[in-house]
Amino acid sequence: MTSFDDRQKAFEQKYKIDQELDFKVTARRNKLLGLWLAKQFGLNDSNAEQYAKSVVMADFEKPGDDDVVEKVMHDCRERRVSISEHLIRKQMQEFKMLAKQQILQEQNKS
Repeated sequence: MTSFDDRQKAFEQKYKIDQELDFKVTARRNKLLGLWLAKQFGLNDSNAEQYAKSVVMADFEKPGDDDVVEKVMHDCRERRVSISEHLIRKQMQEFKMLAKQQILQEQNKS
């Protein structure tokens, strides 16, 4: 095998690892968002976990973050909880950083 082939395989492996990490980070971010919102809604622990799972699942409806934002904004309106879309997106950014830190720490412990 040539060094070009080796390099190409290494790039493909790195891409795969990066995609897996991004998927895990996004799922964790959505769970953290769901748990935060559940607290805003006054849900108990078991209902909070169920709600967080529903937020994670909402992300599979269409590409990007809009499906999650639409779901949680709908839920806020339904529960008459006043949270702006701007705050939701800001929380998503913060939770994404936190999720990445958590996952990297977990990977380093393994």
